[in-house]
Amino acid sequence: MERPYLGFGLGLRKEHYQEVLDQLPPVGWFEIISENYMVEGGRPLHWLERIREHYPLVMHGVSLSIGSSDPLDFDYLRGLKALIERVEPRWVSDHLCWTSLGGHNFHDLLPLPYSDEAVAHVASRVRQVQDFLGRRILLENLSSYVTFHDSAMSEWEFLTAVCEEADCLVLLDVNNIFVSAVNHGFDPHDYVEGVPVERVWQFHLAGHTTNASGKILIDTHDQPVRDEVWALYREAARRFGPVSTMIERDDNIPPLAELLEELDQARRLAEPLWEKQRAHATA
Repeated sequence: MERPYLGFGLGLRKEHYQEVLDQLPPVGWFEIISENYMVEGGRPLHWLERIREHYPLVMHGVSLSIGSSDPLDFDYLRGLKALIERVEPRWVSDHLCWTSLGGHNFHDLLPLPYSDEAVAHVASRVRQVQDFLGRRILLENLSSYVTFHDSAMSEWEFLTAVCEEADCLVLLDVNNIFVSAVNHGFDPHDYVEGVPVERVWQFHLAGHTTNASGKILIDTHDQPVRDEVWALYREAARRFGPVSTMIERDDNIPPLAELLEELDQARRLAEPLWEKQRAHATA
């Protein structure tokens, strides 16, 4: 399947609902948090129905828990499928992680061991989810703070193995690559080079903070994108070509105009590279 390209987008947040409809800002698309709209009615769906009249949407979840040893939650999947049918998103994503165990939801995105056993387990569950939804899904790489002694491969090798065995796609979070690289001491450029180009359908950009010791980066989504992440994004844009790119901001939400300025920075970094690639391809 040919990779669709939506341009440059933002995460849709309630603080901006009215402004989006009043101004119709120059945004290519919006990403919604799936769980915020998995309800039968109410104001969130009212806003969403109005906004989707003007913009393409994609859905991004946080509760699939694809790596858990718990059985897949088909009540959740039925709710997700109902929202897909209502919203008609261009694609659907979640995280390569686990969030629940023994029926208890930890409300966090927890990492997996990078092992052949974990690849087989996760890929099998991804195939079940894709069969149920009737579409391929995107899996996002995490920012992480611990590693496992049982890991037998790098994170990017694990991500690649899962996606190739399950025939799913990648949401490549550039900030998460940088955060995990600093926390675990690997080279973020190796990560960018290690992911198959054809699997990557979306980029995330976000901000992060440093813990009190100054040694650990925390993926907080409450700050502007850092210079180091912009530099890594430029490298990713060059390697992967035109990939739909968005800014995530989940806390300390700024005015919409500030996010639009930040999105313009992404556009200024990536579009000249992609224009050169297109010109070279047609020469």
